Amino acid sequence: MKYYIGVDGGGTKTAFALFNENKEMLEYIEGPGSNHENLESSFDGASDIIIEGLNSLCAKAGIALGDVSFTLMGLAGIDHEYQYDAMCEQLRIKGLRNFEVFNDGFIVVKAGSESGCAIGYNCGTGVCCNGIDADGNRLQLAGLGRFSGDISGGVDIAIKAFELVYNELFLGLEKTLITDIIRERLGFTGREKFLAFIEKMEGENAGEYIREFVGSFFEAAKRGDKPALAYCEKMAQRGAELIAALSHELDFPGDEIEVVLSGSINVKLDNKAYIDMLLSKAEALSGKKLRFIKLKAQPVIGCINWIMQDYAK
Repeated sequence: MKYYIGVDGGGTKTAFALFNENKEMLEYIEGPGSNHENLESSFDGASDIIIEGLNSLCAKAGIALGDVSFTLMGLAGIDHEYQYDAMCEQLRIKGLRNFEVFNDGFIVVKAGSESGCAIGYNCGTGVCCNGIDADGNRLQLAGLGRFSGDISGGVDIAIKAFELVYNELFLGLEKTLITDIIRERLGFTGREKFLAFIEKMEGENAGEYIREFVGSFFEAAKRGDKPALAYCEKMAQRGAELIAALSHELDFPGDEIEVVLSGSINVKLDNKAYIDMLLSKAEALSGKKLRFIKLKAQPVIGCINWIMQDYAK
């Protein structure tokens, strides 16, 4: 039996999966986030997390890491060549052999696409848009926060939701349903109490409050809230620009391009109005028919699909 490992490294957790040559998952574990940008110890600390996870996975399966034929990793934060080089160097220093590293956005394409060449649009905590064409050419857009105009990540939406409520309560601007929904969900009384959410959204349990604000935002949009829908329009426009750019710069054969949607914003929330806007705008800007596919498989499945396609011997 041959063994292969896939790694999906994100900002909050890292998934490790062991497969056989039939693409059957034999073992699975999760570890801490391995995005070097979130760690004080940077690439050294991130590579430690990965090596520890790989060894733990193999120990659980009763094999040695040396028994694994190939390891393919999709890692958040690997956006540029120098980051790729730095991570690979650390992994080699720590003894890893026979591996390849990509940005985590690319394994989404391999996990959700039927053809293996597609565009992946991921909106989770942050945003990235990745494409792999029929010739294997890869291109990544976004992922640089404000520097690349990213506005559709969970943190971005939560801050926008806060801003819209702030505008109503403190500036007397347009009313938004988000205010009442947040009041119902989190129980604040009075506008001064509302400001306390800033500390909570930056504190130890930030994720919980960010999810509440994001959920409230899309609930308001679902009910036809004008301020929320206006921001959905902006998010859809920016997402469409990213998707269209990849459709033009890469070579996708046929009359239709697959677009794999991933991340909590794109696949876990009730946000049909936003997704419909995104599809309409992306088709208009690209001039091509697009088939949106919401990712159902774990992203780490993209690792074994890619291994068997290009690296298995």
